[in-house]
Amino acid sequence: MTDRSSVDISIYKATLNVGASKFKQILWYIINIIFFKNPFNILSSSKVFLLKAFGARVGEGVVIKPAVNIKYPWKLAIGDYSWVGEEVWIDNLEYISIGDNVCLSQGCMLLTGNHDYTKKSFDLVVKGIVLENGVWIGAKAIVCPGTICESHSVLSVHSVASRRLEAYRIYQGNPALPIKSRNINF
Repeated sequence: MTDRSSVDISIYKATLNVGASKFKQILWYIINIIFFKNPFNILSSSKVFLLKAFGARVGEGVVIKPAVNIKYPWKLAIGDYSWVGEEVWIDNLEYISIGDNVCLSQGCMLLTGNHDYTKKSFDLVVKGIVLENGVWIGAKAIVCPGTICESHSVLSVHSVASRRLEAYRIYQGNPALPIKSRNINF
């Protein structure tokens, strides 16, 4: 019988290319707490400025609501007129590309990292995320590493996407499955 009261993490392998100096990482950590995670900071324009200053590519008309958590802005692109809702968590250990007119609803999570549970060393595995133009990620929904949400796809409230979402389709559940087409009236 194995003693499960302690875990040997000496074999744990974490290989991550952060893409920034320790100083930049620490400075961002402080900025993220003060200006982004802070629920009292409602100034979207200051957040856009800071994201750009730290290497993010941010388009025109982007709105970033209070209490947002962004891991590494230098691994982030947000297109024109996209909206990042309250308490969104962008955990971008790898690059995340967000297109134009994308809506990230309250409390949703974009996760680029996971662990290989089949290995004793529990290796970190990171894969980017792509949200094409017009995508809507519903409140409290989760987008997993390596997911591509094609043009105008929708991931509904509390759903989990771990594979490609087809264009103009609405997905729901865990795992997210297509439930109907998305028809947009222009």
